[in-house]
Amino acid sequence: METRMKLHFLFLSLSFLLLLPVSASFTPLDNYLLNCGSPSNVTLFNRVFIGDSSKPGSDFLSTDRSISFKNQNPSPNLSPVYTTARVFTTASGYNFNIKKNGTHIVRFHFSPFVAPSFPLPSANFTISVNGISVLKNSHVRDTLIKEFIMKIDKAALEIVFTPLGKSGFAYVNAIEVFSAPDDFIVDDGVKYVKADGDVEYKNLSSQVFETIQRINVGGSMLTPFNDTLWRTWLPDEDYLVLASAAKPAVTTHTPNYQKGGASREIAPDNVYMTAQQMNRTNLNVGSRFNVTWKFPVGSGGVPHLVRLHFCDIVSPSLNSLYFSVYINGYSAYRDLDLSTLTIHLLASPVYMDFVVDSDDSGFMQVSIGPSDLSSPSRANAILNGAEIMKMLHAVPLQSNGGVSKKTVWILVGSIVGGVVLLCLVILGIILSFRRRKRRPKPRPRPAESVGWTPLRIFGGSSLSRLSEGTTLASPGPNGYLGLRIPFTEILSATNNFDKNRIVGSGGFGIVYKGVLRDNTKVAVKRGQPGSRQGLPEFQTEITILSKIRHLHLVSLVGYCDEQSEMILIYEYMEKGTLRNHLYSPRSTPLSWKKRLEICIGSARGLHYLHTGSAQGIIHRDIKSTNILLDENYVAKVADFGLSRSGPCLSETHVSTGVKGSFGYLDPEYFRRQQLTDKSDVYSFGVVLFEVLCARPAVDPLLPREQVNLAEWALQWQRKGMLEKIIDRHLVGQIKPSSLKKYGETAEKCLAEYGVDRPTMGDVLWNLEYALQLQESEPQTQQEEVGNVDSQQLSTTTTPSNARRVEEEEEADGSSSLEINSSQVFSQLMTNDGR
Repeated sequence: METRMKLHFLFLSLSFLLLLPVSASFTPLDNYLLNCGSPSNVTLFNRVFIGDSSKPGSDFLSTDRSISFKNQNPSPNLSPVYTTARVFTTASGYNFNIKKNGTHIVRFHFSPFVAPSFPLPSANFTISVNGISVLKNSHVRDTLIKEFIMKIDKAALEIVFTPLGKSGFAYVNAIEVFSAPDDFIVDDGVKYVKADGDVEYKNLSSQVFETIQRINVGGSMLTPFNDTLWRTWLPDEDYLVLASAAKPAVTTHTPNYQKGGASREIAPDNVYMTAQQMNRTNLNVGSRFNVTWKFPVGSGGVPHLVRLHFCDIVSPSLNSLYFSVYINGYSAYRDLDLSTLTIHLLASPVYMDFVVDSDDSGFMQVSIGPSDLSSPSRANAILNGAEIMKMLHAVPLQSNGGVSKKTVWILVGSIVGGVVLLCLVILGIILSFRRRKRRPKPRPRPAESVGWTPLRIFGGSSLSRLSEGTTLASPGPNGYLGLRIPFTEILSATNNFDKNRIVGSGGFGIVYKGVLRDNTKVAVKRGQPGSRQGLPEFQTEITILSKIRHLHLVSLVGYCDEQSEMILIYEYMEKGTLRNHLYSPRSTPLSWKKRLEICIGSARGLHYLHTGSAQGIIHRDIKSTNILLDENYVAKVADFGLSRSGPCLSETHVSTGVKGSFGYLDPEYFRRQQLTDKSDVYSFGVVLFEVLCARPAVDPLLPREQVNLAEWALQWQRKGMLEKIIDRHLVGQIKPSSLKKYGETAEKCLAEYGVDRPTMGDVLWNLEYALQLQESEPQTQQEEVGNVDSQQLSTTTTPSNARRVEEEEEADGSSSLEINSSQVFSQLMTNDGR
């Protein structure tokens, strides 16, 4: 890395170092630190560099044709590692034994001083590592470090310094060779960003990289003391195009590292604890502008790896920050929601790799800006860190995503040769069989077709509308192959993922509207192409939705797992999410009756999930964005990526890590990490208040006592003044008895302990009761719920039970939420179903 190692950067004061947390040391299996040109060991950043000629006969020098020099007049503040040098007058260098093949980091330290007969600043040479040229025509004029990252697949590593010119020579002050973490450079999920779009870049780990820039965005300079891989991170102020467009963000909380995301070896804590965000305070340009950095990288159309680091330290809740990323003016990632890349936890570090060709400007430009999915009042974008690495000897991809013509001909030749060889083998087999006596062949058995069928085998949207049946579908003899849809058809259905067809962004990825060949409208949810993150959710969704169907559960039409894609295809829900109808100014406000019907439909879907199989299914992410509405406003529960099977009959809970969405998360589940179906009931209680009040579950812009909807609404419910906080569009619409029953239902759902909460069967019954009260009671009637005549209740869902409930409530004043669900819903809860 061409980082200027200025003295005041190298040796910061002790008081400054104490302000920064020191990262735990990473222990590489291969770890060679050489103090070149000296027999003595020296220390640099708490690491011991051993003298390269300390033990004659056992050192690392490949030959004895080199000279060691010492600076006779070193600066008093200069580290001892820079006061000696190894000079090569002929091609020679060092050899290292490699214990573990894989990605390694190789660093060369240079600090030119004038030695007798060898003025180091005028040295001209090249360096190769295992035959790969990494440094050409080097003229080192100042103290710097050159860092290279490469895969080593041999048992030895050879570094050769080759002087250039008749009187040329080469030199080096120190060398580092150490193994990097296994996941430091991965091949999955890398985008090659170009003017005509992006494609997947394959085999990234086989490339050789030279680090050009390493930036701690929004923070101060970080030295190797604060990095587990002993790197230096520079501040970003000098690279901002318009400094007033950015505003630093800082947190004192340690990042929430998660498996599948970034680690401390990818970037240290300090990088993820600082960021730059949009600064709308001092700019009179509204909410739509970009924050841009220009990093010098050199010109020449060379491919570069651009690694961007993100950690959401600015959002009050999940799924509230949407922004886009651009590199050199090209779209690198549209509508990025960091919540979709993490396991539903804020401040979880992630990084994204892009391959981008440099242009003639000599700069790599990185920009972040708000997404069209963001509301103008909350538009924001962040960046925590950036690394730019030149890819040495990389073969650029062609505009169509392929490789060069030469490579194509090599592939064609290989294929043709293979086909010819295969034909010869087959011909030999045929001739050998002809020599044998022919035997009568048995009649083949009828076989099932394993091909994909355009109309779903099970779980399709057409099937789901037929009934509210509670039977579990079977994957069938072909497993899930009957649901697999070719990637080419998905491209056709979405017009190559046209951005104009985007209808939303969820916890898994971007959602597009599509039309299949049979004219079926579908919603196509596409995970980040090539990403390993989200795979468990992808598999869970297929497993669950391929086995169940219900009127109030979104049906899975199919899926695609070709070309490193994770795509789920659902029946298209014309009216979108419940949340949009509660908050969007473009939507017509829902009536109270319609809201009750939506809640009832959602409760039916959840009730079926909990009781439709022996163990039941726990959704784990109930919220208003996961309740969708079809063209007739029929509610369907969606997004089963976090779902889990419920406890066995002999168990009371499932022990599992906490997952869910802030504002909806069951506090008991959060504390004890014990999941039950009552966790879904709690989340549904939040949705009930959300439907009534038409405000988010968490809104940090409100006064402190109103930020959390569940806590705030419960206070008004317990005071008997719930009508004071209802949606203004509902004022005068809700009958008091209906509101009372609805509020009691929501309150019970939000009980602190799961044992005190009702089942979804109880919740469903009470919501239907609230609807009957709303429809049957005259507008002027002010009786309490318990005094409503049972004959007014519909006999389709509560036959013979309404009067019993009425009598029990009149007797002891208790809420109908205490009713045993087996009595109320005996017609749905059979022995076979449980």
